[in-house]
Amino acid sequence: MALPDTPSRTSYDVIIIGGAMMGTAVAWFLADHPGFDGTVLVVERDPSYELSSTAHTNSCLRQQFTQPINVQVSQFGVEYVRNFRRFMGDDPEVPDLHFHPFGYMYLASTVAGAQTLREAQEMQAGLGAKTRLLSPGQLAGEFPFYDLDGIVLGSHNAADEGYFDGGSMFDWWRRKARAAGVEYIRGEVTGLTRTGASVDAVQLRTGTRVTCGQVVNAAGPRGAQVAAMAGLTLPVEPRKRYTFVFEAARPLDQDLPLTVDPSGVHVRTDGAMYMAGCAPQKDGPVAPDDFAADHALWEDLVWPAIAARIPQFDALRLRQSWVGHYAYNTADQNALVGPHPEVPNFLLINGFSGHGFQQAPAMGRGLAEWIAVGHYEALDLTPFAYGRIPAGRPLLEQAVI
Repeated sequence: MALPDTPSRTSYDVIIIGGAMMGTAVAWFLADHPGFDGTVLVVERDPSYELSSTAHTNSCLRQQFTQPINVQVSQFGVEYVRNFRRFMGDDPEVPDLHFHPFGYMYLASTVAGAQTLREAQEMQAGLGAKTRLLSPGQLAGEFPFYDLDGIVLGSHNAADEGYFDGGSMFDWWRRKARAAGVEYIRGEVTGLTRTGASVDAVQLRTGTRVTCGQVVNAAGPRGAQVAAMAGLTLPVEPRKRYTFVFEAARPLDQDLPLTVDPSGVHVRTDGAMYMAGCAPQKDGPVAPDDFAADHALWEDLVWPAIAARIPQFDALRLRQSWVGHYAYNTADQNALVGPHPEVPNFLLINGFSGHGFQQAPAMGRGLAEWIAVGHYEALDLTPFAYGRIPAGRPLLEQAVI
């Protein structure tokens, strides 16, 4: 059903700028929160979501992070995915979400890289994750298809890591939010009216001015542009990331974990095929509407890296490829969540640097709690507060792919 381009009201308690995964997560959890009975407007510039990060995600979930809070966020994500219908009120129409736990495999080729894996595994295990370290000999025994030349250590967890049907989760959140009274419109925010330490209204391209109590910046790679409308800066920029789906002439006889190779290429099982991804060779900011592809990347970098690590993949046929955008936090590759300290009613849910899709349940729930009751209830997300940026206290996430 087509969305209207004009809101039904002139004022809302909460206006969410961006209706893709993060904006919709906040909308649904607000609608479902017993302490919130306000009005919510979601403004989405492209309801087809064709060029959104949500549409280009690889939809995977992992616990192998280097910051404890990210592990905890993903642990809730696993619980949520595995119990989706229960979390959605046991509605019999809501499906169970498909989850394929093929696991992640981080490979280290240096002493420093191995030490990072050891420290991360100890922390992850302390939080209950099933991550285990594997020597080259153990890797060869369990995953004989790898060429382990130069590899000194692996880190693997197959218990709660893999692909999940995030598209269905997003679709049901959006349906349920709208059924609960959240209003979605097709539109573009072109300005914010700020008085002192408060945003009072949003201006739409149509010329419509809508007043608000709180504004949520859920604009993904365009998050810095939205913040600038309020006179604020965010260290978030669009960066290209490539995905390649290929067929192997000699497929493996077991699942391929999402293997994070020291070359920077990652590759995994994708049904009967395989999926690989990487950053461009020159990684930097791009325009939000720049999806031009470097067609030489597959031949020059990706295929050679895959064939070197998995010799059985010497004969591959590329079936599909696309370019998406990370909302890349240049400060520490971690999310910015919660109120901006200079403008407390301007709320952030930005800068996920590639792991936002899997973090949406915890982040949407947390920001909805903050809006509804003024603090986090289930999981303390204050490590993601913006204040760490001007204070020079980065929450550096090293496990970014």
